Amino acid sequence: MVSHSELRKLFCSADAVCFDVDSTVIREEGIDELAKFCGVEDAVSEMTRRAMGGAVPFKAALTERLALIQPSREQVQRLIAEHPPHLTPGIRELVSRLQERNVQVFLISGGFRSIVEHVASKLNIPSTNVFANRLKFYFNGEYAGFDETQPTAESGGKGKVIKFLKEKFHFKKIVMIGDGATDMEACPPADVFIGFGGNVIRQQVKDNAEWYITDFVELLGELEE
Repeated sequence: MVSHSELRKLFCSADAVCFDVDSTVIREEGIDELAKFCGVEDAVSEMTRRAMGGAVPFKAALTERLALIQPSREQVQRLIAEHPPHLTPGIRELVSRLQERNVQVFLISGGFRSIVEHVASKLNIPSTNVFANRLKFYFNGEYAGFDETQPTAESGGKGKVIKFLKEKFHFKKIVMIGDGATDMEACPPADVFIGFGGNVIRQQVKDNAEWYITDFVELLGELEE
């Protein structure tokens, strides 16, 4: 067990901070919002709950949910235009403060790249720092599956991305922040995991995270000290 003061030191001296997106950087679960928009909300949110609790392998849950939703390219574009995701309070200031300190900020999401890139642009995070799943569409815009080669398409994928970042950029210390089981599993290779419960509390994460917060103000405070 690392002491809390050591965890705080690690956070304040990190080269890179990686955020989960759904229910962490934004208030919503992107796939549930897409399901609601496409009229299959109830069936899909139950599957999301089971996947986030770690009861179902991530790729299986993603495949099942997308098969139910069958989102077209036009529906995805309309969702972003008509119901843009809401940033979690404090995230804009936290990302901005990290960037001022020359810390690299990445978004690593099991959600969809088109939605996550929209979020990244709001936070001045370059699209090259986004790792998320890619939806595939036929030439007529109908749903054609998703890119199964993306690391974020399966369980353990976030850890694979962090390992890749360490190898590519030689980061010494990477912090992972997120609300779900897939975020907690990414540490190691992440050096610190901070559980986030500001939008939804996942009991498994709350019980097992060495550092658990419900407000990004707490992390901003660490950086100001």
